Amino acid sequence: MDAELKRIAEWLAASDSCVVFTGAGVSTESGIPDFRSPGGVWSRRKPILFDEYCRDPEAQLEYWRQRAETHVQFADAQPNKAHLAFAHWEDQGRIRGVVTQNIDGLHQLAGSRNVLELHGTARKVGCLDCGTLYDAGEMLDRFELTQTVPSCTRCGGLTKHATISFGQALPVEVLRDSMRWAREAELFLAIGSSLVVTPAADLPVLAKESGARLVIINREPTPLDNLADLVVRCAIGNCMETVDSLLAACSEPHVDSEAS
Repeated sequence: MDAELKRIAEWLAASDSCVVFTGAGVSTESGIPDFRSPGGVWSRRKPILFDEYCRDPEAQLEYWRQRAETHVQFADAQPNKAHLAFAHWEDQGRIRGVVTQNIDGLHQLAGSRNVLELHGTARKVGCLDCGTLYDAGEMLDRFELTQTVPSCTRCGGLTKHATISFGQALPVEVLRDSMRWAREAELFLAIGSSLVVTPAADLPVLAKESGARLVIINREPTPLDNLADLVVRCAIGNCMETVDSLLAACSEPHVDSEAS
């Protein structure tokens, strides 16, 4: 394990273009459960499809009940060692930024600035008609008080968390930028993702096909392990903290620059 983590640190130190790609396994150490795992909300309740939500008032109520249940976990969660390491690497100019499947906003709370959220954010609620954004906590308070779906105060339209639901298209610009980062990466670190949900799981493949070294760090095997240059099974927070400490011995950090 020590040799593998040292190799990651050496590759990261030598790379001029590294992208970190994160999944649910990065946030479980902050107390946020993987919704798909046993005991997760989707193992107990049927997820609401986007089309259902748009047309069915009962589906809308069930969606907001599920969000009320999970919001407490998001609201109280704090960044862990992995989030802090990624923010440190960005600050040092060692990584271009983070592409994440997570909706918890913990990368930003840790200090990361260049974050592409493929599946949106649970910290905001948006109007599906005019696009106005609201703080999720405030809108959930309205729901808890009235047990009705809060409408947009600007146009009266239907609101929904600013996350990507089943059947809803990923944001075009975010996916486009994520693909560009993957194509231009010299090193692609896929961390805490099962790598089964597409199109997000296509990004490591795109990076590898474009010439990047691919590192997969996850507790469980993934379908892309055979494609990777290095696969590590570890507790993610501790491993990233170790890589961060090893980086200091590898080289001076790169000059920081704005991601584009």
